[in-house]
Amino acid sequence: MTIPVTTISGYDRIDPSSSPSREIVIEGARKTYITPEKVAINAIDDVSFSIKQGEFFVMLGPSGCGKTTLLRSIAGLETLDAGEIRLGSRRIDQLPPHERPVNTVFQSYALFPHLTVAQNIAFGLEMEGRPRPEVQARVTEMLELVQMQEMASRKPEQLSGGQQQRVALARALAKQPEVLLLDEPLAALDLKLRRGMQAELKRLQRTTGITFVFVTHDQEEALSMGDRIAVFDKGRPVQIGTPEEIYEKPVNRFVADFIGETNFINTDAVRAPDGAAAVADSPLIITLPGGQSVTLPKTVPTPDGTVTLAIRPERITVGDGAHHFATGTISGLVYMGTDLRCTVLLDDGTELGVRIPPPFDDKATKVGSVIKLYAEPANIRPLMPETAR
Repeated sequence: MTIPVTTISGYDRIDPSSSPSREIVIEGARKTYITPEKVAINAIDDVSFSIKQGEFFVMLGPSGCGKTTLLRSIAGLETLDAGEIRLGSRRIDQLPPHERPVNTVFQSYALFPHLTVAQNIAFGLEMEGRPRPEVQARVTEMLELVQMQEMASRKPEQLSGGQQQRVALARALAKQPEVLLLDEPLAALDLKLRRGMQAELKRLQRTTGITFVFVTHDQEEALSMGDRIAVFDKGRPVQIGTPEEIYEKPVNRFVADFIGETNFINTDAVRAPDGAAAVADSPLIITLPGGQSVTLPKTVPTPDGTVTLAIRPERITVGDGAHHFATGTISGLVYMGTDLRCTVLLDDGTELGVRIPPPFDDKATKVGSVIKLYAEPANIRPLMPETAR
């Protein structure tokens, strides 16, 4: 099938609006490993979801959660035990890796040390028997795309880590795959370089229009790069959504805890009465650590009784506010420049993390100070008991 393209800065950009749907569809995928102790582990556990054409999709989770196994299954480096993977209307999980319209960039870069930058980029095209003029033109375009025209004749050992990563990306993009798979490609870089490469990857994805599937365990990286994020745990995605949805509306404690910093508070909850009796869809009244009661503005699927609340440290304010959340004593302070990170001990022994933006009041914010905390009800997230583990 020929995919219509639009030329942008010398690169043929896939145009989703003029081409048939080429989303990746994963249905009932399962991959089981047997440990040396003869225990069956489901690395991928009955996974079903789709990845839209032309989006930057991130698979996020801790080590061993199944994200890399699924990525390798899309690439053809792992074989599923059950289920299927389709690209558009075509099933690809039964195809050998070299016949799949995908390419993979690994953490190790895997550049040929004896070849120059230009030769590394040309390698895959030459193996396909492309005409020499076409190969040379494509290499020139790729060097321009990753902004490395002046380094074409250098060997990998003469490049920095970030430059090597750009060469690996150029080599992978040279064959114009429909999907680019990236397996923690920035993990080996230092923080400043990693952030620079995050911006570079986003630029490349927007320029080419190729579907990027990116695996990482770095929550900040996922939030800053992904159009959508799938948070994995124990072999399956627990929640899939935009960065804002994942951060602001985590479905359970695992997601709330894994994405950013979160305070968890166990408290009591009852439904607001509707006439003589509480009803399932009435607002939820929660008791805060300080003894105050707050009615949440939105209904939540949580029954009466004990409930776990999640609230982000930056959503708790100090001083005046409309909703008194709790009162506590500062037991620890860390100056971060952008904010002052406080540990606040409540009377019942609960510890809360609070981020105070500048300017800082040195007299009011010091270890031993008693402070009042405020929080908007909309920023308090109740978690369902069966998932607030």
